[in-house]
Amino acid sequence: MPTIRPLNDKIVVKRLEAEGKTKGGIYIPDTAKEKPKEGRVVSLGSGKLLDSGERAPFTVKENDRVLFSSYAGTEIKVDGEELLIMSEDDILAVVSE
Repeated sequence: MPTIRPLNDKIVVKRLEAEGKTKGGIYIPDTAKEKPKEGRVVSLGSGKLLDSGERAPFTVKENDRVLFSSYAGTEIKVDGEELLIMSEDDILAVVSE
């Protein structure tokens, strides 16, 4: 599989699978599922370039489980795997496990 290396303040996220069943036990068909707004950080760019010429460190790290907004990022497919490339600003929270 090719390696995706995002640039600057961009982050590559793999979307987590949506639940296939409701809490009440009803199975949801694929056509009715919403795309999950949760994913795992796959790789990070080098950080946002500051006016001083230095790079701002990321507040997330690889393998963090994150929540992001509905329309965050750009969807890409790499070897059949769906990924999102987004800015760190699109990430709303880190989920602690």
